[in-house]
Amino acid sequence: MALNVEEKADRQPVASSYEASDITVLEGLEPVRTRPGMYIGSTGPSGLHHLVWEVVDNAVDEAMAGFCTRIDVTLLADGGCRVVDNGRGIPVDPHPQYPDRSAAELVLTTLHAGGKFGGSGYKVSGGLHGVGVSVVNALSSRLVLEVDRESKHYVVEFTDGGNQKGPIRQTGPAPRDRTGTTVTFWPDPTVFEEVDFRAQTVMERLQVMAFLNRGLEIRFADMREGREQKVEFRYSGGVVDYVKHLNAAKESLFRKVCSFSQSEADGEVEVAMQWNTGFHESIHSFANGISTIEGGMHEEGFKKSLTNVVNRYARAKGQLKEKDENLLGEDIREGLTAIISVRLRDPQFEGQTKAKLGNVSIRSLVERSTNDKLAEWLEENPREANQIVQKATLAARARVAARQARDLTRRKSALDGAGLPGKLVDCSSREPRECELFIVEGNSAGGSAKDARNPRSQAILPIRGKILNVERARIDKMLKNAEIQALISAIGAGLAEDFDVTKARYHKVIVLADADVDGSHIRTLLLTFFFRQMKPLVEGGFVYVAQPPLYSTLVGKEKTYLKDDSERARFLAEHPNHRAEFQRLKGLGEMDFAELRDTTMDPAKRSLLQVTLEQAALADEVCSVLMGDDVELRRQFIQNNAKDVRFLDI
Repeated sequence: MALNVEEKADRQPVASSYEASDITVLEGLEPVRTRPGMYIGSTGPSGLHHLVWEVVDNAVDEAMAGFCTRIDVTLLADGGCRVVDNGRGIPVDPHPQYPDRSAAELVLTTLHAGGKFGGSGYKVSGGLHGVGVSVVNALSSRLVLEVDRESKHYVVEFTDGGNQKGPIRQTGPAPRDRTGTTVTFWPDPTVFEEVDFRAQTVMERLQVMAFLNRGLEIRFADMREGREQKVEFRYSGGVVDYVKHLNAAKESLFRKVCSFSQSEADGEVEVAMQWNTGFHESIHSFANGISTIEGGMHEEGFKKSLTNVVNRYARAKGQLKEKDENLLGEDIREGLTAIISVRLRDPQFEGQTKAKLGNVSIRSLVERSTNDKLAEWLEENPREANQIVQKATLAARARVAARQARDLTRRKSALDGAGLPGKLVDCSSREPRECELFIVEGNSAGGSAKDARNPRSQAILPIRGKILNVERARIDKMLKNAEIQALISAIGAGLAEDFDVTKARYHKVIVLADADVDGSHIRTLLLTFFFRQMKPLVEGGFVYVAQPPLYSTLVGKEKTYLKDDSERARFLAEHPNHRAEFQRLKGLGEMDFAELRDTTMDPAKRSLLQVTLEQAALADEVCSVLMGDDVELRRQFIQNNAKDVRFLDI
């Protein structure tokens, strides 16, 4: 950033020398300890769980190489995590370049040391950056590595971020001629904001790994007091079972799952897909087990080929006449759930989050495979093929109706001037980075929020009641809904395929609803809308949930607000002699503007929950379960997750 002349003139030097001695050289694992966020993303919950992923991914690489059939992941009672595989075991012989160190010790103490950098140890692997288990060692208060190899058992231990307690040593024979690697680590509480693993997060990731590696058995156990549980994942159908799992909360268009695979010298592809009666496409792609949430060449090849194959079939069977236009890809993909999993030797990842596959050769492989295998499947399954074409034809008609509705909306906006909804109380700033939009349910709460806001940077959009459930509606129906029209106009970045996040008028879109059951329902409806129709807004981290307090109480003459029941219990534990009756706040409309400002809207005092999108397939499944028609599945989901919900304050 350039400094203006006045700033340069007033600035005084803060150091008198800049010599070679002033240059700091970080050696070994020091860079990781100094800047952990560079290696694991953050020191919050996502970074904490990243440690587990690094160790598990190494075990999965052994499975992809054909040497591992089972992985055990255990959350220990003392807060540690243990990952055991029955692969080949990390080599323990001296390394040719470093004859005084074993390969296992180098892997644990040196960044960019591993078996995935051009050697013959792995044909394909999920390791992207080669930092892997060494980063886990650097960010652990203790780590123990055990290797079973060539009928011998070896152990080496590290403490305080990678300090080795002694050389690797043989402690005896391997049990029952076992081979494999065991890594046990305890995250360093001085590094992480919290070191309490979330079982559900771990299980969700392990389940995906089991889906993507057909026949691999992954066993999870939680040994922590009061949270004991065990679960096993093993899917003989692989990605076919994954598609069935994702579609379980939806009504399938037909029972069959279309699946095919193809292997060539440079890589291999597996595809499974099934249509449902819904209106959203759910295509999830993976490269070497890594979720490519931004897509890439493999996804492009699949979509292009799918469009061509279905159109050729529809014309050959007379379902598309000569005068009819071709079906668009979005028409054909309506209601489609698909998994595309590719494996290749040297994956090239692009994009801001390194989650987009750039290998051109894999696009050709996926295209050829889909062209041949899908065309065969359609010919062999004419009933299902006809249903696919009929559904796509209906989607095309809805698309035309939606375009007309969009054009009408745009014409109205042009007549109205700026095109902003009349009930929007906008802020004066025109810099999106500092602007916040509060979506508030009800006029009374909207009035309080209007008085509580900072008019320069905070805008208020009141909505009436519960918006349309977009999980069960096509886009043409959505565009007729007044509340959704208001949301689209206020945010100003379009909808669905037309959505352009760079045009968003606010970089914080905050859902502000009551802290009760109805408020939770409204939040879920809004979040489903953003995920389905404004997904880049969620991916960019622009969507937040406000956390209004559920209780208030007096401490002396000062009123204290408590977010929820757990915070109330914590308050009582810290104030055992507290005698005031707690007041339960039934709604935002009951707060005066000063209370709403101080508890929920003032950036200096409030706590917000940022909505992130780490696993698109999981988010897709949750939206389908919570907003779909299967009441029993929704009840089971809520019961299974109720005890493990934690709000993360930003």
